[in-house]
Amino acid sequence: MIQDNLCLPTSFGVVRNVRLSDTDKVVALVSKLAAYHGDVAALTRTEFERDVFGDRPWIYVLVAEAKGELVGYAALCGLIQLQFGARGMDMHHLFVEEAFRGRGVGHGLVEACMSKARLLSCRYLAVGTDPENQAAQAFYEGLGFARRDAHPPRFSMRLEG
Repeated sequence: MIQDNLCLPTSFGVVRNVRLSDTDKVVALVSKLAAYHGDVAALTRTEFERDVFGDRPWIYVLVAEAKGELVGYAALCGLIQLQFGARGMDMHHLFVEEAFRGRGVGHGLVEACMSKARLLSCRYLAVGTDPENQAAQAFYEGLGFARRDAHPPRFSMRLEG
């Protein structure tokens, strides 16, 4: 995996690459996102560390930090349109603590995901939403993502240079 020092200043703090020391907090945030969707998270610290920091990392995780506290995260995993030689990233998770919603945290995380995808030579960023989550769908469309004909709803954005 490409190592970089992604750290984007925002109006609320920063969005940066996850650190090993963030593991417990991010695992707790994953549990909150699962609960929001009516699921029970089974992710362990060991599995998270394997998939993010292991010999063969599987995902990239970015965290939003406000005044030294983690208040959100995004998880990215690779996609490809092999016939076009086009790499992409799926924004598999995007979560912001309830108290920090509406403060630009989600927008900052998406911008950081776009930057990370560009660093990895990706041409597009994709995301899916729950069919009932109209607010999320409007959020992504408002950021310039194009709705794709899929169920559940999928959105994508072309990344230039």
